[in-house]
Amino acid sequence: MKLTPFIVGALTIALASSASAETLTIATVNNGDMVRMQALSPAFTKATGIDLNWVVLEENTLRQNVTTDIATNGGQYDVMTIGTYEAPIWAKQDWLVPLDGLSADATYDVNDILPAIRAGLSVDGKLYAAPFYGESSMVMYRKDLMEKAGLTMPDAPTWEFIGKAARAMTDRANDINGICLRGKAGWGENMAFLTAMSNSFGASWFDESWHPQFDQPEWKATLDTYLGLMKDAGPAGASSNGFNENLTLFQQGKCGMWIDATVAASFVIGKDSTVADKVGFALAPDNGLGKRGNWLWAWSLAIPKSSQHAEAAEKFINWATNKDYLATVAAQDGWANVPPGTRTSLYANADYQAAAPFAKMTLDSINSADPTKPTVKPVPYVGIQFVAIPEFAGIGTNVGQLFSAALAGQMSADDALKQAQDSTTRDMTRAGYIK
Repeated sequence: MKLTPFIVGALTIALASSASAETLTIATVNNGDMVRMQALSPAFTKATGIDLNWVVLEENTLRQNVTTDIATNGGQYDVMTIGTYEAPIWAKQDWLVPLDGLSADATYDVNDILPAIRAGLSVDGKLYAAPFYGESSMVMYRKDLMEKAGLTMPDAPTWEFIGKAARAMTDRANDINGICLRGKAGWGENMAFLTAMSNSFGASWFDESWHPQFDQPEWKATLDTYLGLMKDAGPAGASSNGFNENLTLFQQGKCGMWIDATVAASFVIGKDSTVADKVGFALAPDNGLGKRGNWLWAWSLAIPKSSQHAEAAEKFINWATNKDYLATVAAQDGWANVPPGTRTSLYANADYQAAAPFAKMTLDSINSADPTKPTVKPVPYVGIQFVAIPEFAGIGTNVGQLFSAALAGQMSADDALKQAQDSTTRDMTRAGYIK
């Protein structure tokens, strides 16, 4: 074929375009909403010409990988999925790029982000991560099994009621567990649940002088209640179960109740759930002390300072977290399946309210969670299901491993609490919190 000047010019332009095309590497968690985001992302590439390389990981592995990369300035990722724990700590370390472009974009409408969610991702008024979805926690339960047990779930249950109902709904012969709770070790896995639960029992991680509190009766009551529930009414192998494993069990009809993230609501009534038409919702339990076992979290997208493609990365974050993305998900999968917990306008949307029976309870749970006053007693930290200090990731994971071992029957509750007290005291002394 003869290369005419026109063809030569076209090839030159194509090659130049190919050479200049950017590729973003995105690290994210393997939760259902993120998997959907990946599936929808070819539309972003088509509109912008920016290619995407996805690294989709289990929650604990994601945290380990992105923390190592950002702390060492590794530059492996352009967009990281991080949480409400990491965002302000990493921003203060100057590890993240502020999302000034989003804040300046009137169509993005940063003021539409729920105040509690936005505050947790900002430092000195600057947004450092954009929420993909926000969550608190609540009770999801089988209405048919509750009725069969002769009980009625209150909108605001106590832990005493949860224990009674879990045991009454348990039917081992038919592979039905009265309750499914996180057991997989990790500061953001079992310790997210147990820390929120402990708040409702009057426990705390530290007193006002940063001394660990695992030797106090409130933590013993928390752990004894948890282990007793799981022994009497939980699934086999629970020490390996995190969010995704319990979601699968609930969808398969093997859990009478599940206390976990509000974001799970759309999945337990979705097309993959065998019990979709039997699910009810209630607030996270309390223990009569004025605190519920609910938390506050957002899985969010952020740009590490080491990225060489920060401008393109912010374009992607805009696409994935703006109002149009919610409408795109709604058009494909229905309003009940849009990422929840981020925007005020979503909860004013009549279509969403009609499609999502859990909407009001989710919003109420998010709005009632106060990270600045997470416990019954005064504490020197903020954060509900975590302690917002850099050392917590390691300390929390260590304690999570001890409590997971107790759940697996490898040690007693008293031994786990003593080892948690001793190791956390050593770590906090080494870090200079305890003089």
